[in-house]
Amino acid sequence: GWASEGLGSSGKNRRVCHAAARLEMGSLWEEFNRLGTEMIVTKAGRDTGEDGTTEMLGVRGRILAVLSPLPCRYAFHSSSWLAAGRADPAAPGRVHFHPDSPAKGAQWMRQIVSFDKLKLTNNLLDDNGHIILNSMHRYQPRFHVVFVDPRRDSERFAHQNFKSFSFPETQFMAVTAYQNHRITQLKIASNPFAKGFRDGDPEP
Repeated sequence: GWASEGLGSSGKNRRVCHAAARLEMGSLWEEFNRLGTEMIVTKAGRDTGEDGTTEMLGVRGRILAVLSPLPCRYAFHSSSWLAAGRADPAAPGRVHFHPDSPAKGAQWMRQIVSFDKLKLTNNLLDDNGHIILNSMHRYQPRFHVVFVDPRRDSERFAHQNFKSFSFPETQFMAVTAYQNHRITQLKIASNPFAKGFRDGDPEP
């Protein structure tokens, strides 16, 4: 049941070239993806864990804009996402370092590695290190397993010392408020902390 999507595995350091990853709760991610996953972004920064979506495996994470086929801004209209013009200027690219990094491979393999505290913001002036995204744009999370090379000239081998992973079913739309009511319902239904919402919801 382990699936790996390694990007550029050839020529990699032997310590990372065989690294593999599995998306935890992949079937739930697929269910969200079929509806069009939405993630809330705020000026102050919002934890991905607060968003009610399951977490990704990883060591270092970043979120890249999806080019499909050209970068564009989207709008939710008639129950679907539609291209609605040219994309806003790209937000500053940032990488989130997992708080347990660096650690030995055995430690990463002992438990699920979660990015649930990675914060998303649409504040272009953010100085807290949060991942900056443009609202109403589509994104693809990606994470990297990186070998901490002890050699003094390690920068020469930087391109060999990491392996990247991404899962297409984790693409999401950055929004300031949920657009698709089916996403809201699925998040309530799948969030163990949302029992009160479920009890008061007359819909099945």
